Amino acid sequence: MQKLSLLAGNVFSGVPLDRVDHLRSDAAWIKAQINDPASRFVAVWNQESVVFQGSAPRAALGDRGSLEGLINDNSPLALLGIAPEKGGIAHFAVDLSHLPQEALTERYAGGVMMDLRQSVQLVPAQEAAILAYARGLMYWHQKSGFCSACGQPTRSRRAGHERACTGPDCGMTHFPRTDAAVIVLVHDGEECLLCRQSHWPTGMHSTLAGFLEPGESLEECVAREIFEESGVYVADVRYHSSQPWPFPASIMVGFMAKAVSRKINADEKELEYARWYSREWLRNVEDSDEFRLPGAYSISHRLISDWIEERFPT
Repeated sequence: MQKLSLLAGNVFSGVPLDRVDHLRSDAAWIKAQINDPASRFVAVWNQESVVFQGSAPRAALGDRGSLEGLINDNSPLALLGIAPEKGGIAHFAVDLSHLPQEALTERYAGGVMMDLRQSVQLVPAQEAAILAYARGLMYWHQKSGFCSACGQPTRSRRAGHERACTGPDCGMTHFPRTDAAVIVLVHDGEECLLCRQSHWPTGMHSTLAGFLEPGESLEECVAREIFEESGVYVADVRYHSSQPWPFPASIMVGFMAKAVSRKINADEKELEYARWYSREWLRNVEDSDEFRLPGAYSISHRLISDWIEERFPT
């Protein structure tokens, strides 16, 4: 099997697996991989997974034996892909949310159940990407048990990458959903625009963001969202990078945009406030209950950092 090259990207990207779409319909191959002692399973419990802490924290990627007796027909399961080492080791995600938490943690001595926002700060980047992939697929299975067209139950197929309606007069096929959102560092060359929402952690400030609407380009979404939330007009919208964001099911598409007005008229339903900040001030400010940036794993942090250090042409 050809080893896939990984492109440098944001946290949660760079899953080190071949997704092998061409094998998802091969029921015999899937069954063989599920029963293969070498295969690895990411157990998801209410959107959390087990992490081994210590001097070198790792995600719990257990074999089938470690979950023996826990996986049954009530356990949504999906093939994530195959790792290139040793001829290709299959990796699966399995949702065990129907079980008590202890049923899972007892199988992993020394393991701790963690939300992805915690574990991403501990485990290797490629493992964090696998956990994010697993979380996203299992969330979709949790929310897609019934057909949105007719209300009949759905069943998993193609190794967990489709759900088919069981209604005799429907038969609709459902696919994993990812909602596109833009996230934008707005600047005027000297200062950038950051905002705060009241429900965010104490002191956290971030870039502005919003979901794409039907019939709208990403660039149009940038201009609309920035004006709706802050009252600022922008131009010269430039793509920066993107980030899978399984909280619960988004892709964050990052942009830099040049402000052509500075007057702020913040939408009080969306924001507590929005303010302009200089590079010098942001370079020197220390985290406090009054001001802090988003976690280093977020694309928002990267957008702000790249602007501060002038790593992206503006």
